[in-house]
Formats: sequence, structure tokens, C-alpha cells
Amino acid sequence: MPDDHAFRFDSGAPWLDLMATRGRHFGASPVERMPTRDRLAEWLAEVGLAPLARVTDADVDAAHRLREAVRELALGAVDGVAPRADQVRALTAFFRAEPMHLATLDRLHRSAPATVADALSRLALQAADWLTGPLRADLRACPEQDCRGVFADPGGRRRWCPSPACASRGRVRALRERRRAES
Repeated sequence: MPDDHAFRFDSGAPWLDLMATRGRHFGASPVERMPTRDRLAEWLAEVGLAPLARVTDADVDAAHRLREAVRELALGAVDGVAPRADQVRALTAFFRAEPMHLATLDRLHRSAPATVADALSRLALQAADWLTGPLRADLRACPEQDCRGVFADPGGRRRWCPSPACASRGRVRALRERRRAES
């Protein structure tokens, strides 16, 4: 059985993976994968956004707020629901005018964010780019009611989120329904 608290990086973009830091969000027992400063720092490092400053408890709270702001907007986009002004404000509150410098060594490199707020700003801007541009058409939501994880599906062929558990439960349920219909 996979570790429920392991980070998932299979949604298609870091801002989508941020939503996956809370598993089974709509279920009876959600799984918080980023409850502490250390786990937030670990997650940010994994997505290439490790800040130069130390992570604080306030940063964890901010990351959770951003996660839920993008979840509402992403699910609305998938479901064809226009965003409310307060939902947009919740996302734009994370926008910062952080200087990002690019350098070339063996490849193009960007500067590390100075703070967690700067890292969250980059994620918020990435979410806004996806939600307002052509990539919005690639967004799908897992049909499992306790999950509803949003993921990128550029080919338009995925039925469930990348979590093996969701696909397995969905396939078992579909098989049972077919057998019930046959009998």
C-alpha cells in the first residue's frame, strides 16, 4: 500500500501538485501531507522553489490558503463555473512583484525565491496563467467524490487523477455496475 503521506508530483504542474498536498480532500478523513514547516520546505525544494529564508508556521498557513484558493478556482474551471470576486481576490493576494533573475550555466537557471511568500507567488502566477489561458482546457477533475483532484490531461483521455487508488476504486465500481446490469 502506498504511503498516504508521500508527496505526489504527477498532476502536471507544480500548482496542481500543491493541491495534491491534501489527499482525499472531500472525504471523511482527509490526508494532510504538508502539516509542518519541514514538510513545506521539503515540498518547495522538490518543485524547485526552495526559498533562501527559513520556513515559518505562518508560511505553512499561507501555503494552505493558496492551496484552497487554487482548488476552488480549478474545480470551478473544470466544472464551467465562473469564479466569484472573492475567489479571485484570494488568489491575487499572493501575487508579488518579486524579482526573478535568469542565468545561464550549462542551461537556463532562475534565481531561488527569497522567501516562502515569493515561492507561493510564483505558484499563484502559474495557476493564474493556466486558469486564464489555453491550458485551462487541459484541466480535469477526478470523478471520485472524496478526491476531486485536479490534473492536466492534454490528450483528453484520462478518466481519473494519477492516484492509483482512485483508478482502482473507479474500475471496481464500474465492473460491479456492469455485472449488476447484466444480471
